[in-house]
Amino acid sequence: MLTDQDIYLFREGTHGRLFEHFGSRLSAHGSGAHFAVWAPNAAEVSVVGDWNGWNAAANRLRPRSDESGIWEGTVPGVQRGQAYKYRITSRNRGYSVEKADPFSVFCELPPATASRVWTLDYTWKDAAWMSTRASRNGLSAPMSTYELHVGSWRRKDGNFLNYRELAHALGDYLTELGFTHVELMPITEHPFYGSWGYQTTGYFAPTARYGTPQDLMYFVDHLHARGIGVILDWVPSHFPADQHGLAYFDGTHLY
Repeated sequence: MLTDQDIYLFREGTHGRLFEHFGSRLSAHGSGAHFAVWAPNAAEVSVVGDWNGWNAAANRLRPRSDESGIWEGTVPGVQRGQAYKYRITSRNRGYSVEKADPFSVFCELPPATASRVWTLDYTWKDAAWMSTRASRNGLSAPMSTYELHVGSWRRKDGNFLNYRELAHALGDYLTELGFTHVELMPITEHPFYGSWGYQTTGYFAPTARYGTPQDLMYFVDHLHARGIGVILDWVPSHFPADQHGLAYFDGTHLY
């Protein structure tokens, strides 16, 4: 899963596609999943989840021999949708904690805090939009951007709209008003709803409050089909100190 070139770029700090290598990766043959996580100050790392009764002794990961600080391993019996975390025991004063996966693409619905094993299969239909995106976003192109917070924009019987419902309702609204783009306030997973997404615990996972990653893909696809660009706020400047998150990840201030 990680080549010598990957490790070279990782150490150099120039690897721009780590999301393709870290986190959970289901086997193409359905025989389990591969896990990889960076925890250079850990003494021990295990994957705990629905398939092993959250038993830290069941599926221990191994540190790579290249001293990159990456722990990895293949775990049999893992299935799509199952919840998991990393049980990390630090070399720093025996600190032990269960952490969500920093590279997960889907999480449990808050207030639950585990990551979910998931895939990103989806058939995109926005080739026409993509072929003209550069010109639509050009400096000489007209642009009118509508910003919103997904959970606050509109409700259905008091509940959140999911990404698919939002796609149609918002598409109608933006088209009627003449907006060319929509900007979503952060939808990366976050434990405290009142933060409006600005206290992120997972930068690669759209919040489960509004559906699955595929539901979000449908949202983008549908708006592109209607000629509307989609901008996502991404806020890497800070994160909360919730125990399952990035803070004090391996017993040190790693992230």
